[in-house]
Formats: sequence, C-alpha cells, structure tokens
Amino acid sequence: MTGVAYAAGGAGGGAGGIASFIPLILIFGVFYFMLIRPQQKQAKLQQQFLNEMKIGNKVVTKGGIHGTITGLTESVVTLEIADKVRIKVSRSSIGSPLTKEGAPVPAKTKSG
Repeated sequence: MTGVAYAAGGAGGGAGGIASFIPLILIFGVFYFMLIRPQQKQAKLQQQFLNEMKIGNKVVTKGGIHGTITGLTESVVTLEIADKVRIKVSRSSIGSPLTKEGAPVPAKTKSG
C-alpha cells in the first residue's frame, strides 16, 4: 500500500513539485529572449517604417515588386513600377525600403 502513497505524492512531494517546474521556467525564458522578444522588435521596426513612408520613397513589396511611392492613403499605397504604370497595393504588403542602388535595405542585426 505504500506504493500508492508515493504515487499520490503524499510523501515529500511538496518541494519536488516546485523543483519540477524550474526547467519549464528556464525553457520559457530562453524562448522569450531568443524568439519572442526579437520578433516583437522586428514588428515594431516594420510598423515604424510603414508609418514613416512618404511620396517619392523607393520600396519593395513582400511579393518582390520594386517601385516608387506616388500616392498614400490610410490603407493603400500607389506604386509606380515603370513609366506611367501604377499599381495599388495594401500598405501592409510593403516589405522594405530600397537603397539608392536599388537593393533592399538589409535587416538590422544585433552587434555584440
């Protein structure tokens, strides 16, 4: 019958219960600092970029279309992708700005 008592956690199970959660807490901490937090920072930078867009900026969409902004509204961006060829895309589909050479701006990496 003593086997049943040990299985129910009756004999000294109080401290063991807390100690068994320590690895889970450590795993959550690692996931937070390695995955969740950097992703939140990246989303914040993307939202800041979308809010600061101006007419005349060169951008690339998430689909890979390069163009110059010719019109902006709350949710729609008009891009000129060739002479007299304009398309309208949603603001959220803009991926990143372009450099003067026409290449997308590289993502900021953590230095140190």
